[in-house]
Amino acid sequence: MTDTSPPTTAPPPAPRAVAPRQHAWLRGEIATWTAEGILTEEQAALLSSRYRAERHARVGVGRVLLHLGAGFVGVGLVWLVAANLDQLSPAARFATVAALWLAFLVGGEALAARRASPPLVGALRLLAALGAGALVFQAAQSLQVPAYEPRLVGLWSVAALLHAYTTRAHAPFLVGVATGVTWWFMQPLWDAQDGTTVVVLLGGGAVLAAALAVLHDGWVDAFAWTWRTVAGGAALLALFVAAIPGSGGDGPAWSTWLVMALALAAVATVAAAVVRRGAPALEPVGALAVLLVAGALSLWDTGADTSDVDGADWARAAISILAYAVLAVAVVTVGTVRDHPTLTWMAMLGLVVFTTFQSFAVFAPIVTGAWLFVVLGTVILGTGFLFDRARRELAQALDAAGPAPTTPKETDR
Repeated sequence: MTDTSPPTTAPPPAPRAVAPRQHAWLRGEIATWTAEGILTEEQAALLSSRYRAERHARVGVGRVLLHLGAGFVGVGLVWLVAANLDQLSPAARFATVAALWLAFLVGGEALAARRASPPLVGALRLLAALGAGALVFQAAQSLQVPAYEPRLVGLWSVAALLHAYTTRAHAPFLVGVATGVTWWFMQPLWDAQDGTTVVVLLGGGAVLAAALAVLHDGWVDAFAWTWRTVAGGAALLALFVAAIPGSGGDGPAWSTWLVMALALAAVATVAAAVVRRGAPALEPVGALAVLLVAGALSLWDTGADTSDVDGADWARAAISILAYAVLAVAVVTVGTVRDHPTLTWMAMLGLVVFTTFQSFAVFAPIVTGAWLFVVLGTVILGTGFLFDRARRELAQALDAAGPAPTTPKETDR
């Protein structure tokens, strides 16, 4: 018997939620395209039905409370482990922490598979990422490993990042990045502390983060956004610390971990240049230039006595300000091209703070009282004018070349 019933069609997809401003822009564009004959009335109606305006839940009170509560619970678990849980045996403590971590991990992924509320899923994933740290520290206690070992923070970062990349979840990724950055500094500085070593670690971290951001573009864009933020912040801090009078020394305190960190940054840079040929590869190369300049400034020690400012101090301060201004413009360029406003604000704030600090360090011993603020204000106004002019010209050039691609931000689902 032949089936004469009409073929069933798949139901239309659910409307995609977008920000109200984006929805208003899309409706205006659809109306223009319809008036110009690019779209028919039916096509315009179909396209409009695919999107709906909705404010992002990430600014809601519920999301904030869920993540705040998850953060407190996760920190509490780590604290309980640090307090040793003397009421339980080592095996019972480990089993308790492991059970809680598994419950958070499995529960969060089960809810994600059922498309539960994104804030709730994100909170459970955050608990799982923090619980992984509690599990690492508890295992270390059971093995009689000191809780202050930097390697434990590194293992915590690896566990959180493994969870994040497996599930493409943002909350564990942020925990992994935060603990990874902490380990990046703790491990090499464990044996010897030196100002130049800090500068090298900041510069090397900027190179590694910039290379990882380039490698993540088009793969996990939300993670690329975070890595690019880390790279910009590390580069600005590296040059800031290097320019502080008397912050350097004879050279970095070389260790196996410091060499491994720089080697890792070099490998990531080469990988970014191979995978992303052309302009994208310039980001880690620019971070490498920041590392070299910051290292040179840190080694150029003119002394920390601000009561005796000579020509070398003036030259070092002038070169530092010029280098920082170039870096700030470069960070703004990346932020504009990548549609990353956070980088723009970081560069602007960093430039103001840096200029203020250098002005007090150089001008304060010479110009005192009200004149110091007049000179300082003049320097800041001139820097701000040049900075804003460069930003406007860059924006006009990009507008003439066409709209920059936007970077979607992934939420926990």
